[in-house]
Amino acid sequence: SPVQLYRSKQILSLLVKAAVRMPRLAIAVSLAALAALAGTMTYTGYLVVGVVADHLGTGRFIAGLLLGGLFARLPWVREGKLHTVGLLPKRSRLPVIVALLAFCLLSFLYQGEMVPMLFLGFSVTFLLTYRWLRQTILSRTFSFLFKSSADPNDPDSTDNKVIDVEFREKKD
Repeated sequence: SPVQLYRSKQILSLLVKAAVRMPRLAIAVSLAALAALAGTMTYTGYLVVGVVADHLGTGRFIAGLLLGGLFARLPWVREGKLHTVGLLPKRSRLPVIVALLAFCLLSFLYQGEMVPMLFLGFSVTFLLTYRWLRQTILSRTFSFLFKSSADPNDPDSTDNKVIDVEFREKKD
């Protein structure tokens, strides 16, 4: 709706103004958020390797090697061009990862462990919404920084390249 679009542009405007006024604080907050995300994903990987090791009856090292071999992408030169190859095709990697995380989530649900379930749930949510979040943030940032004169969502904008002409018929 136009009200939500206006509010999101207003919030983005406030964030950009705050980042311009206090760039060190903005960098520190951004780095802290990225560090928290990296830590969450690392802990999630640790949990997944542990669950896989437990269900396969092996150690964490062997389970980590199996998962690493499954998701590894290796460089390969074919027809003079550099490609990457792996056991899983590109289209099936995300569904396999989400299925593995869901399996681990259900395993911790069965055991009644709440903290690992929260980490795994956040990771699944982040993986499923990452592309949408990236696209939304980039499009809103670019639309804020590089204002288009012909934005179809903005009713107040006018396109300077369009000539408004009115036609009238003459009666003979």
